Amino acid sequence: MADIRLPLAVTSGEPAGIGPDVTLQCWAERSLMVLPPFYVRTDPDLLRSRAARLGLDVPIIEVAPEDACEAFSSALPVVSAGQSVADLPGTPDSATAAAVIASIDACVADVREGRAAAVVTNPIAKKTLYDAGFRHPGHTEYLGELAAQFGAGPHTPVMLLAGPELMVVPVTVHIPLSAVPAALTVDLILETARIVDRDFRQRFGLSRPRIAVTGLNPHAGEGGSMGREDIDVIAPALEQLRNEGMDVSGPWPADTLFHPEARKTYDCVLGMYHDQVLIPVKTIAFDDTVNVTLGLPFVRTSPDHGTAFDIAGTGKARPQSLAAALRMAAVLAEPEHLAGES
Repeated sequence: MADIRLPLAVTSGEPAGIGPDVTLQCWAERSLMVLPPFYVRTDPDLLRSRAARLGLDVPIIEVAPEDACEAFSSALPVVSAGQSVADLPGTPDSATAAAVIASIDACVADVREGRAAAVVTNPIAKKTLYDAGFRHPGHTEYLGELAAQFGAGPHTPVMLLAGPELMVVPVTVHIPLSAVPAALTVDLILETARIVDRDFRQRFGLSRPRIAVTGLNPHAGEGGSMGREDIDVIAPALEQLRNEGMDVSGPWPADTLFHPEARKTYDCVLGMYHDQVLIPVKTIAFDDTVNVTLGLPFVRTSPDHGTAFDIAGTGKARPQSLAAALRMAAVLAEPEHLAGES
């Protein structure tokens, strides 16, 4: 693990979910999990209340971001979001939406202004935000809009789920399955694949990433007898990408692409829709998979689970995915934020 000169900025996430639980657990197990320094943008009283509810001995200290690294060894650093949030685990309330969004905005601003090395986001409840007027499909799309503040845009966010044995990217993300065929275009596949190729080179250090691409239909369309998208949309996109020098293969039938032998032949799978690729990666490594947003001018990672309202505040939440997100954020952070191997 590299030592980072700047801390990681962690968002509050949905306060009624398990975000506070796993954040507290990560700090409590920071040495065992080998975690880099981080601070949380939230209401410190929310974390104090949740720690007491969970029986965790986690001292909370309010600091400025620049003091978080020094404070991290003895207390969980919190930068107040300036809004009071009640500790009501399992009971989402749209009244907290403004605080949730403000935390995201502040963490991104911290990275932009050089106070933090990367953003790590706790899970949000989309419906709670929608009820308060939020109009973005999810975290990823909203972060793409915030990226415009960094200039040199536009920036197209691409969702990568990265596990120890499998990394996957869906071309279409938070849309109904019925809308996927119409949304799937040659241009969208080209743009997504180019971002994956570029970021795997720049952030993951692969000189020539191997990208395996799924078909859309069963058996990748079976020569057109089960749908034409594989022939008319996906195949032409892959031919163009190969002409550009990228190492792409497919379109492959998705049902034969995720077994252990197949996984040795590629670095990442580019799938056509959300569940086609998220089901395999979460089945293989649910606790250790990290959501990484490619295509942004800053590093953003997140645990791969949701708010889990049913176990919030009960002590049943597992912190491994957030811990993995913290470690990966430190590894992917810009080189100027790294102080060398420890």
